[in-house]
This record gives sequence, C-alpha cells and structure tokens, in this order.
Amino acid sequence: MSRIEVSVAVNCRADPAVIFGLLKDGSTWPQWAIFDSFELERPGHNETYGVGAIRVFSTKVSRSREEITELVPDRRLAYVLLSGFPLRDYRAEVDLDETSRESTTIAWRASFNPKYFGTGWLWRLFIKAVLATTAKQLAIASERRRRLAKTI
Repeated sequence: MSRIEVSVAVNCRADPAVIFGLLKDGSTWPQWAIFDSFELERPGHNETYGVGAIRVFSTKVSRSREEITELVPDRRLAYVLLSGFPLRDYRAEVDLDETSRESTTIAWRASFNPKYFGTGWLWRLFIKAVLATTAKQLAIASERRRRLAKTI
C-alpha cells in the first residue's frame, strides 16, 4: 500500500501572526472550526500549546487525538494523529507563507497509510475535505480577527 498524501492551500487576508495564534490555540477551534469541543489532554513541554501538547478535538461523530510535533512561530505547526481514525502514521503540517503585506497562504498537508486495505480512496477524499474546510474556516476567522483589531 502506498502512502497517501493530500494538500490544500487557501489565501487569507491576514498576517501570519494572527493565523498562527488561532491555529496554535486549540481552545479557539470550537469557535471557528467544524469541531464541537476541545480538550487539552497534556500541555506541551515548554508552553501550554507547544511541542508535546496532546489536543483532543470532538464532533458529534468523531474524537481525534493529536500531538504537536513542531512549532515555528508564525510559520509552521506540525502534528501527528494518535487516535481517532483508522489511519497509520498520519502526519500533517500547516505552513503559513506571507505572500504580501496582510496576505498569507495557508498550506495544509497530510500524509498517512489507511489501516484497512481498499479504504485509501475514501480516506483521501475525507481528509482532503476536512483539511479544505478547516483551512477555509481558519482564514475566515483570521480575517475577522484582523478586522476587529483594526476597529479597536
């Protein structure tokens, strides 16, 4: 079985610091993403939402546990899936590339192996849809936060 890779990119009219702030702080996700709840199972090694943090995101039908593996302030967040879906070696990176002043590309990539033979096509579609939706929602929330900051 070959490793499956998916990627999405979304343009956002906010600077990387605003986007990264929302991305890193899992407690904000239920306010802007598809997830109903967030739980910090374990804080990071040097900071609450830093490397080593285990984050749990839930919807009405799923519960996923992720561990933060890399943080580059305002540039990158990487994580691995610990449980929640029948996938092996799931790894994802979210890179923020400032394309111009107050414009950033959010590039979200994931790679994994399906646990069960023959299900790769389904998981490819599902993960791509989740990443696309979450990246768009992150962009919208970041743009809203940028606009609010400008009015204050």
